Amino acid sequence: MSVDTPTDEGGRPSNGSLEGLRVVEVATMLAAPFSGMLLADHGADVVKVEMPEVGDGIRQWGHRKGDVALYWKVLARNKRTVTLDLHEEAGRERLRHLLADADVLIENFRPGTLERWGLSPNGLRAANERLVVLRVSGWGQDGPYADRPGFGTLVEAFSGFAHINGWPDRPPTLPPFGLADSMAGMIGAFGILCALRERDRSGRGQVIDLALYEPMLAALGSLVIDYDQQGIVQDRMGNRTPFSAPRNAYQGSDGGWFAISASNQNTATRLLTTIGRPELLDDPRFATNTVRTAHQDELDQVISAWAALRTRDEAIADLNAGGVPVAPVNSVADIVGNEHVVARGSLIRVADDELGEALVQAPVPRLCDTPGQVRFLGRPLGSDDDQWTGGLWR
Repeated sequence: MSVDTPTDEGGRPSNGSLEGLRVVEVATMLAAPFSGMLLADHGADVVKVEMPEVGDGIRQWGHRKGDVALYWKVLARNKRTVTLDLHEEAGRERLRHLLADADVLIENFRPGTLERWGLSPNGLRAANERLVVLRVSGWGQDGPYADRPGFGTLVEAFSGFAHINGWPDRPPTLPPFGLADSMAGMIGAFGILCALRERDRSGRGQVIDLALYEPMLAALGSLVIDYDQQGIVQDRMGNRTPFSAPRNAYQGSDGGWFAISASNQNTATRLLTTIGRPELLDDPRFATNTVRTAHQDELDQVISAWAALRTRDEAIADLNAGGVPVAPVNSVADIVGNEHVVARGSLIRVADDELGEALVQAPVPRLCDTPGQVRFLGRPLGSDDDQWTGGLWR
């Protein structure tokens, strides 16, 4: 469906839960701009500052349709874009002017860059004590690695994720998309809202130091405490986990794949009953989740043999009928046409001057009274430069 949301003459949102929030995004590529996108989706007025001529590197990244970078269209949606040469004092002075009455600054320069330019967060906050500053970097603003370049790929390896991802007889596996960047972007937006909540009480903004690797590390759950308390070093297990069984992807007779997660006793009972093997519930190898995790090979052989006798869709239908948690392994082509995704409006079609229209992910999370909106997709470089003359916030 198309989205037609009321805006004012400058393209700013006329509603949304973050309406009135002024955000300046001086950041490139994925993680920090992802935070800006989430805020913009929910009504914040996000002004993206780019270097003249070259702009954000994401404009040159990923697939293109003609001269249009498709990733840019998604990541820069709902953002106004202006150009400033921050290597020049005139550009830096304009940025100071822009931040004088802003609520949030999002930046992801290498630590020390803003300070070298005379734009230290402490200095900016001295001029605007209500300013919240999100600083995203690979390794954080301090520590022995702070000066190193940092990218999502590096921290996906460094955080411990790649070590446990993949198959035991194959190399560590990095995700084929910006996992660390997206997670950091979400945590960055959360951090901004936490700081704004505190500002409601104190009247003062603060600086958020977000290292790319730390959200990944936090998401690894019990990995650290398992090692600390039991000396356990988790290794690669393919689609399995060391604490849940059965949990894997299985292949139907037509080559299609589906995933099952049935570790608790009720779901395991329903699974073994549905596949015609209820007697295995009395087998000491499969009686509880704890013992099932120690006998995953045998259990997967039983489930795989059952799956091989029916197509993927037949297997999913049988499992759904039996109350077993199951889902197909979808490609993006499957997702776009999926009846549930369509019914929920998880993807929306948005009009665009360059593409005509495009299908993109809907804003998350879904608020019942003030839902997020995609008002427009990423704009050409410097599209809003002419607003300088009238005062950017007016």
